[in-house]
Amino acid sequence: MDFATVNQELFRFLDRSPNAFFAVRNMCEKLDRAGMVRLFEGRPWTLEAGKGYYVTRNDSALIAFRIPRADYTGFQIMASHCDSPVFKIKANAEITVDDRYVKLNVEKYGGMLCAPWLDRPLSVAGRIMVRTSEGIETKLVNVDRSLLIIPNLAIHMNREVNDGYSYNAQVDMLPLFCEKGEEEDVFLQMIAAEAGVNAEDILDTDLFLYNRMPAERLGLRGEFIASGRLDDLQCAFASLQGFLAARPGDSVAVHCVFDNEEVGSGSKQGAAGTFLSDTLRRINRVMGRTEEDYLMSIASSFLVSADNAHAVHPNLTDKADPTNRPYLNQGIVIKYSANQKYTTDAVSGAIMRAICRQADVPCQTFTNRSDLLGGSTLGNISQSQVSLNTVDIGLPQLAMHSPYETAGAKDTAYLAEAARVLFSSSVEGTGDGNYRLKF
Repeated sequence: MDFATVNQELFRFLDRSPNAFFAVRNMCEKLDRAGMVRLFEGRPWTLEAGKGYYVTRNDSALIAFRIPRADYTGFQIMASHCDSPVFKIKANAEITVDDRYVKLNVEKYGGMLCAPWLDRPLSVAGRIMVRTSEGIETKLVNVDRSLLIIPNLAIHMNREVNDGYSYNAQVDMLPLFCEKGEEEDVFLQMIAAEAGVNAEDILDTDLFLYNRMPAERLGLRGEFIASGRLDDLQCAFASLQGFLAARPGDSVAVHCVFDNEEVGSGSKQGAAGTFLSDTLRRINRVMGRTEEDYLMSIASSFLVSADNAHAVHPNLTDKADPTNRPYLNQGIVIKYSANQKYTTDAVSGAIMRAICRQADVPCQTFTNRSDLLGGSTLGNISQSQVSLNTVDIGLPQLAMHSPYETAGAKDTAYLAEAARVLFSSSVEGTGDGNYRLKF
């Protein structure tokens, strides 16, 4: 495997994707270059066997699919998410301090590590809604320069900070923007100038902070990578790479990227929404198949929920389970949870191991310590909309939910190859618990 080339492409994707809107736009551009046809949910669909298509929802979720033939067996799906814990900028964002400073009013999105956001260059990206002569238009905005900082308080004024500190999001985490001048609403004026519109035409915004530090390789031999948003753009990128390299045979290959996983997935563009089920049912109907055909195809389908996993921490090894201990660069992590926070069971775990074996990539196992609560992901949430055999996997990483995370330099390529095999294969149900795998 050409690990170096995969990482170079991953870094370009990460650096150009400061949040979900840009990640989806960048994936759309790659799909366009690959000859995929864009569809829109509000327009009629015409589908042909042998072609590839994609559709977006809310500009922050995407589903791409390839139909190998009209009488396809089922759907081979990899689902990831493109949002990350971050600070969202509130309306009426400017707060003046002592008639000297201007800071921005922000709120937390998702469960984050607060401390790493301090004392590093930040900027702003997202979307704005602009008034036009015909209605409303969306524009993406990225202030591509170091603009903001959240300054720490000097240790002389908080001598107990190294003994533990509880960060108050309304007090401690507001970024410094500029010195106070004569103008009003300078933040919105700046955003308007970046977008090439008039400030009075901006009707609303979805704007977020992001870490300006670029993705890097590090370690003595370059064996590690570090970047913002590895959770979960690393999986989304690998899934797309595998999708574009795949040659589907009997099943429809489906690359799916949701938004809002970090806040529970309960949105129209999240895994609890109808985006996936609407798309699969629409493929079935437009291809001239019946409801019975759809239900049969779901029974012969497989979903890989791909969301990064906790690696053993080099300084805190006792936080990992005693016998299931994932490490960086040791391959795809299959995640298990007795309480179904992860969907993996013996059936889906066995299918995923067969895919990894066919792809000739390593895999390892994650479970939480029995006395520690872990997180959940989109796999079990999506089951409320499309119920099918599902495995939860991820790539091993450190510092999850930090604005700058660490992972292994080999693991992205491992998942891309496993995704290629998944999207090229089919899983045919031959009776409950029995499956014929075709690679």
